[in-house]
Amino acid sequence: YAAIKAVPAGTIAVGSSSMQAPAHCLVQGHLNERVSPVDGQHYAIGFEMRLPVAWNGRFFYQANGGLDGVVQPALGGVGGGGPLSSALQMGFAVISSDAGHAGAMGPRFGLDPQARLDYGYNAVAQLTPFAKDVIAKAYGRGPDRSYFGGCSNGGRHAMVAAVRSAGEYDGILAGDPGYNLPKAAVAQLYGAQQYARVASAKTAAGLPDLQSAFTPAELQLVAGRVLAQCDALDGAVDGIVSDLKACQAKFNLDTAVPTCTGARDGSCLTAPQKTAFANVFAGARNSAGAPLYSSFPFDAGISGSNWRFWKFTASQTLDTGSVGFIFTTPPLAGRAQGLPFALGFDMDRDAPLVAATAGVYKESALSFMTPPDAANLAQLRDRGGRMIVYHGTSDPIFSADDTAAWYERVQAANHGQAAAFARYFPVPGMNHCSGGPSTDQFDMLSALVAWVEQGKAPDSITAMARGPGNPGGVNAEVPVNWSPQRTRPLCPYPKVARYNGSGDLESASSFTCR
Repeated sequence: YAAIKAVPAGTIAVGSSSMQAPAHCLVQGHLNERVSPVDGQHYAIGFEMRLPVAWNGRFFYQANGGLDGVVQPALGGVGGGGPLSSALQMGFAVISSDAGHAGAMGPRFGLDPQARLDYGYNAVAQLTPFAKDVIAKAYGRGPDRSYFGGCSNGGRHAMVAAVRSAGEYDGILAGDPGYNLPKAAVAQLYGAQQYARVASAKTAAGLPDLQSAFTPAELQLVAGRVLAQCDALDGAVDGIVSDLKACQAKFNLDTAVPTCTGARDGSCLTAPQKTAFANVFAGARNSAGAPLYSSFPFDAGISGSNWRFWKFTASQTLDTGSVGFIFTTPPLAGRAQGLPFALGFDMDRDAPLVAATAGVYKESALSFMTPPDAANLAQLRDRGGRMIVYHGTSDPIFSADDTAAWYERVQAANHGQAAAFARYFPVPGMNHCSGGPSTDQFDMLSALVAWVEQGKAPDSITAMARGPGNPGGVNAEVPVNWSPQRTRPLCPYPKVARYNGSGDLESASSFTCR
């Protein structure tokens, strides 16, 4: 233990915002301190726990996102943008972790084989029994129920825990899961190569400026054409594409969006732009046409700033580092990073390295990052565990198509009865974990607890838009013609929120999951 102290009720800073927290005990420390024989760096699994004075008997493992590396405040988000409440506020004991490495290292921790495993699954495996032991010492008994939740890489952690730690958790909450994260990162590099071909400007270094591949006006044009063809498919013209599957069957990029005959002015796309866009949405492929990652659905959220960041910025920064140091075996650490790495990454020669082992790297990235036999949740199911997955249909980095395909495999493995213990809730229009033209504020944790402890399966979960005045923070991409507090039911896949034919278009009560 590095520190143990009493914290009075009050405000806790969380990034650029803050959250009220009840009186609690804060425990901070680390496990498995060591010096790597491979890169000579210092490693440990850092953590913090917050143990509320008014404990409700429950434990929540807060899985953090990105490359981890930072012990975020252990407050326990409930899912969606702008917290309605947190697990700590609700009385849970909460743990968070850096997954075994320091953020200052960036992706270079991938040079150490054990740090790779800690990041992939071992930190959770080590911390789960430790946290339960701390709880037992603090309260005189272990937790009555244990829950695990996170979004993005945290959603991947949750899906891994649903298999590797199925005996430890009663409820799993996985948001926008990057459970095929190495493949998704490769797809980002594929995307950067596509955008580079249609970039209309260069950077100061003389490289293609990916931001110039598609202007905000051009993406808004495509989003508008998606709405024009798909908005009414759920019975309401309301700026939301609820029937995503029907939309993909109907929307045709080539015919729906005008092809430029003159200058690019935001009212058309050039033929090469259409090709690049179609290639990215169809999914990354190698030269033989074999898929390297999932397709992406066309949706209204492709005009958002979050979408632009992941496609045009992260693809030449975050993804190049994670692929170069963590996901390829052996690491491609000797190559120049940034956009040159993305443009030089060979989809035939380099992409297979995510499935490779070599020398001291005994597990491939696909082994240590993805849940083994992800569709087989038999242990979780048989012990009475429950799982909720949600995913923004306009997620630009981890595809909602991939998550839908995963759920269909779970259904097949369970003879069509998967909804008895696992449900997937698409969030129309939402970008990566939040944002986009969507109702992106919701409490998935309470729904999960009610399912686990009371047997109340969630037939729908109400979500709200975060327009001006929302206490959880404002989503600037809520359209101005929506009510700032528009509500919608999120529906378990494959059901869709359909308009009842009458009633307020701003109210969830006017829609039914069918």
